[in-house]
Amino acid sequence: MKPVLLTGPTASGKSAVAIELAERIGGEIVSVDSMQVYRGLDIGTAKPSPEERRRVPHHLVDVVGLSEPFDAARFVATAREAIDDLSVRGRVPILCGGTGLYINAWLGGLGSAPPPDPALRAELEATGTDALLDELARKDPATLDEIDLQNRRRLVRAVEVIRLTGRPFSLQRARWPERGGTLLAGRAFGIGRDRSDLVERIHRRVDRMFGEGLVVETARRLTEGLRENRTAMQAIGYRQVVEHLEGRRTLRETRELVQSKTRQFARRQRTWMTGQLDLEWLEVRRDEPPGHTADHIARRLAEGWPRRGCAGR
Repeated sequence: MKPVLLTGPTASGKSAVAIELAERIGGEIVSVDSMQVYRGLDIGTAKPSPEERRRVPHHLVDVVGLSEPFDAARFVATAREAIDDLSVRGRVPILCGGTGLYINAWLGGLGSAPPPDPALRAELEATGTDALLDELARKDPATLDEIDLQNRRRLVRAVEVIRLTGRPFSLQRARWPERGGTLLAGRAFGIGRDRSDLVERIHRRVDRMFGEGLVVETARRLTEGLRENRTAMQAIGYRQVVEHLEGRRTLRETRELVQSKTRQFARRQRTWMTGQLDLEWLEVRRDEPPGHTADHIARRLAEGWPRRGCAGR
């Protein structure tokens, strides 16, 4: 029972398609989302509803509390356990999500970078961004060209690895499988949408999150360790709401900022996926039901076409 990968930018509708596909091919969903693993982060992560989880079992959702660490290594180990179990039970694993780091780790391995060093990590987190960028530019310009300059956590990690090993971070990351690999040949799909359609979906999703109580949820999670969880605090929505609760901006300004940040994130996701994954992109029409898209994928899987690998470019 070879896995199927279903990915795409945030708000593209991949989760709904995955549920429909699972019902058609006898599958279960393995979440590839770095935020849905946390219990309590429900509204802001667009976590599948109880009804959706009753329809189709979801794995790697609500795995840890906010006080527990969860990284790419733990994702790979947990995902492998779930996939092995599904295979034994004759179910098709459908990996669904858009966290590129997790997709990379699952397909290409974890690389040789050392584990975090608490003392050095604290020192670097107290260092200004400009100083970190300057050090990265001197010691590893290849990583500087690729890194998301808005993601300070990744910047800190890159400099940390360089200092711990004396070698460029770019030489220690996991290597992608060679093109032509068979891990997901003909079984990797991307859900794409027209830009205006995706923007509208993003805005509606953000409005719905605030309407369903994102501010209240964030306030409650702050009492459970949200602020201290550096990974969770990177999640778009929660970080901005925390700043709102601190009085930095109005609720309306916060909602508009979350919409803007989500649009930017979706663009980066599509660029990364197009450049790094060998996907069969399905450009979904504005009014296309998820079941129709799932039917299309199911036919492709039955035909065994196109016979392409999911590998690095």
